This record gives sequence, structure tokens and C-alpha cells, in this order.
Amino acid sequence: MQTLRAKFALLLIVSIVSVIALITLAMMYVFTTPKSIEVDLIAKQLVTMERLARRNPAADVLVQHPHPGVPDTKQTDLLRAATERLGAALDVVVTYRPDYGSLRTASVRVGPHSWLLVEIDPPSDPELWLWLGLITAGVGSIAVFAANRMMKPLTLLESAVESVSPDGTLPTLAEKGPAEVRATAAAINALSSRLKRAIESRMRLVAAAGHDLRTPLTRMRLRAEFVADDKERALWLKDIDELQRIAHSAIQLVHEETTKTPVEPIQLDELVRNIAGELREQKFQIEVESTCEVYVKAGRLPLSRALRNLFINAATHGVRGSITVSGGSTARITITDQGPGISAEVLDQVFEPFFRADRARNQKIPGAGLGLTISREIIRKVDGDIRIANRPEGGLVQVVELPAIAANTRTVA
Repeated sequence: MQTLRAKFALLLIVSIVSVIALITLAMMYVFTTPKSIEVDLIAKQLVTMERLARRNPAADVLVQHPHPGVPDTKQTDLLRAATERLGAALDVVVTYRPDYGSLRTASVRVGPHSWLLVEIDPPSDPELWLWLGLITAGVGSIAVFAANRMMKPLTLLESAVESVSPDGTLPTLAEKGPAEVRATAAAINALSSRLKRAIESRMRLVAAAGHDLRTPLTRMRLRAEFVADDKERALWLKDIDELQRIAHSAIQLVHEETTKTPVEPIQLDELVRNIAGELREQKFQIEVESTCEVYVKAGRLPLSRALRNLFINAATHGVRGSITVSGGSTARITITDQGPGISAEVLDQVFEPFFRADRARNQKIPGAGLGLTISREIIRKVDGDIRIANRPEGGLVQVVELPAIAANTRTVA
């Protein structure tokens, strides 16, 4: 936005100054008297005054010496040449004093020991650069003011977009100021209201569907128990379990997106070690390689749920997971595994709901495909982020970054 504002102000300055410069040049061309004519006029005046002085040699205006200033050779030559063209060549010397500005003194010899001193303002080029400089400064001030005024609606829009909350809603803006700003704020507020209603409607729909599925699934489970064939009964119960996991995960996703959990300072390295220890007791292959003491601000229960999902993914789909925790201005959890990785073509879809890397395979590992979606939702709610990539040596690397509120780099192996 700063660049757009600067470009707009610069465009105004260039346009206005160019028009004024063209008008100035045209006016100078039409109305300015040529230098040669100005010099001839001054020469005529000097010739006339010299003749009058010769008729009255005792006049008080005559002095015995020419003006003692610094000689101006250029003006002297111009005036002498002009008097010669008039047929009355004068012995004239033009001098000046540095502290007199542009004024010059023409010393005209009247007699052997008498001089006539006349102050003249010789023709000179107009100070166009000074004029344009003053115009540019004035126009620049007005252009900056105009650019700021006209960019306010866009600035308001930019700030609104930047302040979008993790749940996708926009903040309510104050509808005050110029008409354009008020109209922009009103449009953004209306958009925010519609987005909020649409998101809430979607969440209610998903939650209602997940909740309403529980009752028929319970009835289906009861009926499946009466299936006589053991193999057939096991297949029915497996499918019912998967449907129940999907319904539960959908409700959990809605809960994470709509519930505001109070945040608190958490020692992240300690939390990671505790979760990994609990998973090892459940026979998951997960190890903590190294950590450092670092604190973050988040909800303890949601953050634990998010990290547990990621650790379980590494220990199941990735065969065996390894975790490191590093600190600094950003707390970083790096999770690597030894699995087959994910195809590069679908890697950018891993956070989509119900995503599975191999949709055609048998689901030997239970899950609804919402673990990563829920984890990212939780982490982004506390201004963090998560990235997943394939490792060159095989397997995946999951990187979780959270703003650190304190960091002491004491490494614990």
C-alpha cells in the first residue's frame, strides 16, 4: 500500500509540474522581451544620458573615477556593441559589487576626467529551476495529502484483511471519517457479517450431522452384534467404528473452530516430553531426541491434542518418530519419521479434511483423516503454523512453529 500511495503521489506531482512547466515556457516565449532588445533599450538610455551630461559638465551627477566594483566583462561587451550599432559608441565599463545582487553599475566616460554612473539591471535568464523547485515543493505537499486521502479506503481494506482472525472472521470497523471511508467500512462490516453467518451455519451443519449420526450408529452396532457369521459381524463392526470415528472427529473439528480456550504460559519442552512418554506407554514408537527450555502461550488441552495427533501420525504412518524442540524468538518442534513419505502431487492437500495419502489402500491404521486438519486449526489459533515436507533421505518432516514468550537455550539431550 505504501508503494501504491507513493506512486499515486508521484503521478500527481509529475502531471501538475509538467503542465505548469509547459505553461511557464509558453508564457516566457510569448511575453518575454528578447535579450537583444533589452540591451538596445539600456544602450539608448545610456547614450541619451551621456549626451545630456556632456551639455552640462558641471552637473553634480558626474564623478572623477569609474565605479570601483568588480568588472563585468560580458555586460560591458554587450553594451559597447549595442552603442556601436546605434552609431554612438560609448566608453562604458560595467562593474558590480557581490553584495548588491543582480544590480550592475555602468560607468560612462563623459569627459577626460568625468564619468557618469548609472545603475542598471541587465537582462538575465529567469530562475526557472527555482520556480519549478518551489512549485514542486508546493504540489508535492498537496499530492501527498491527496494521495493519503484517496488511499484511505484501500488502507482500511488492507488493515482489515491483515487482521482476519484464525477462524476466518473480520473485525468490526468503525464507520466514521470521509464518505469513501465510511462506505468502505460499511461494506467490510457487511462482508464480515455474512462470512460469520456462513461459517457458523457450516459449523452447525457439520456438528448436527456428526451428532445425529451417533444414534443410528449405536442401533447399527446393536444389530451387528446379532449377526451370526463371525467374519461378517467383524466387518460390520469395523465399518461402524470408522463411521463413529468420522462423526467424532467432525464434532471435534467444529469444537476447535468455535470454542475459545483460555491461553496460559506453557513450558513446551516439558509438554512434548510428557506426551511422548504417554504414547510410548501405549506402544507407539516415538522418541524425543533433544529439547531446550522454551515457553509459549496457548491452551494446554488443545495444544496437547494437536501435538498428540502429529506424534501419532509419525509413529504410525511413519513407522517411528523422532522429536526435537528448539527455542529462540520462535519455539520450533521438528518431527521426523522413517515412513514412505507422501507423493509430491498431493503433499499440499495433507491439511484438507478427510485426506488420505493412499485413498485406495485398506485402512489398516484407524483414523478419520481429520487429525492434521484439527492440529493446524489449533496451532493457527495461537498465531503458530505447521509445515510438512518430504525428507531427502525418506520419510516426512513436520515442523511446528509457535511464538515464544521466553527462551532459555539450555539444551537437554
